[in-house]
Amino acid sequence: MAHEKILIIARDEATAYEMQLPLDAAGYRVSRAATGDEGLRLVTQLQPDLIILDAQSDETSEGFRVSLTLRNPTPSSEYTAFRDTPILMLRAIHASTGLRVNPDEDFLPVDAFIHKPVGMEILLEQVRRHLKQTA
Repeated sequence: MAHEKILIIARDEATAYEMQLPLDAAGYRVSRAATGDEGLRLVTQLQPDLIILDAQSDETSEGFRVSLTLRNPTPSSEYTAFRDTPILMLRAIHASTGLRVNPDEDFLPVDAFIHKPVGMEILLEQVRRHLKQTA
């Protein structure tokens, strides 16, 4: 059974809870943060093995700001130790705007997108895939 730590950063409690249930059942140790700032504080405290980040936490660009902060290339960044922690970003923006974006090292440094509403099998498959890459 898995014992990796996963941090979910999502404003919407229902979305976070829907993801937490299958992750808990799969044996992952799941923590949640409701805001980007709370999530960044928890990253340093919990040292998660993987982060699930809602693209639109408390403001439209909150998820983008958090991912850029975590992947900051500056050696003096307090998040240097977490630069390689996999980030899965939740997004629904394509459904309402037609805008298509992909992970990008400079603009949007995440490892993969998961589309909302979240399919639990897809979520578990993505989590397993990205945790294996860091093992």
